[in-house]
Amino acid sequence: QVQLVESGGGLVQPGGSLRLSCAASGFTVNSLSMMWYRQSIGNEREWVATIIPAGGKTYYTDSVKGRFTISRDDVNNTVYLQMNSLRPSDTAVYLCRVTKFGVNYWGQGTQVTVSS
Repeated sequence: QVQLVESGGGLVQPGGSLRLSCAASGFTVNSLSMMWYRQSIGNEREWVATIIPAGGKTYYTDSVKGRFTISRDDVNNTVYLQMNSLRPSDTAVYLCRVTKFGVNYWGQGTQVTVSS
């Protein structure tokens, strides 16, 4: 049974950093592409970053390039999103997603609020 559990969100000042975690079970994170999304109030869910299984190549939406880093820990079967230089526009619920056998699985999300 696939499960994803996000954690690490919180309130941070502009310019600050947070590291989000997505703990996975029911599969191994190095066997499937793992993605982070975010959704803010009144907006559609937005793709943020992907890490692919082969070689761990990463991809980012333009607005987070150079500030966010997606990575994975195969021992702990966890995917991370390191977020630096945070802006108020980064405020959102952050969710991780995996697709297995054509089925999309989502975590419950973790709230990130960037405010002074």
